[in-house]
Amino acid sequence: MHQTSTSAAPLLTLERIGFHYRRKRAILNDLSVTIEEGEFVGILGKNGAGKSTLLRILAGITPPTAGTARLAGTPMAHYSPRAIARWLAYVPQQRLDSFGYSVRQMVAMGRVPHRGVLARLDSDDEAYIDEAMERMGIMALAERSVVALSGGERQRVTIARALAQRARAILLDEPMAGLDPGSQASLLMLLADLVKEGHTIVMNSHAPEELFAYASRVIMLEGGTLAADGKPAQVINVERMSQLYGLPLRQVDQHGRRFFYPAAEKGLLP
Repeated sequence: MHQTSTSAAPLLTLERIGFHYRRKRAILNDLSVTIEEGEFVGILGKNGAGKSTLLRILAGITPPTAGTARLAGTPMAHYSPRAIARWLAYVPQQRLDSFGYSVRQMVAMGRVPHRGVLARLDSDDEAYIDEAMERMGIMALAERSVVALSGGERQRVTIARALAQRARAILLDEPMAGLDPGSQASLLMLLADLVKEGHTIVMNSHAPEELFAYASRVIMLEGGTLAADGKPAQVINVERMSQLYGLPLRQVDQHGRRFFYPAAEKGLLP
């Protein structure tokens, strides 16, 4: 049952979170994080660091095995899944190829947390769907099957579905995976625009360069623990990135961007 919380509470709070599968090593261990409304938070780490698990706990999909996850100050366990979905929209790592829906049908699924699966959409629902599709530039694709779309177009559909959901935060698991560089840049700019409009974005990434350019804050995981949490320039630097990837790197800063490449000689740091 949803309990009313004070408006001063952070949107999302994790208190000493741990997670492990039965009889397996811990994936997350003693991790505490708060996320405020209006932030663009990037989660950075190698494969197996616990990024996807952390995102699913933040989204209220996976309960932690230790600690407490809170939404607007209230323990996540006190909300129903539908109530959580009115606050948080989760965009997983998935392809839409297996679905035979049109683009509009897929976006309309964002209204399920408000209307239920079988309820008829009313004029307000249709307006939210239209608004989301216009915002993501996919109105011209409304009647096309999602299986006929490019990777970049499909990602716009999944984000339009999240916008139609009218959630306060959108949590995306590796949204750039499989996209060409142009589609990646376009999607990052759209996410940055959504933050300017008041949305909260939390995004997993393997690319420190894109988080440096667009995120307002970066959380770095190593081995299921919190290795760093701060402004991009504080977290994404040559020392931390060399440590994270176990490879001596050099750093180049240019036009507000930061790039890394392997050092010329083994063991050499700039």
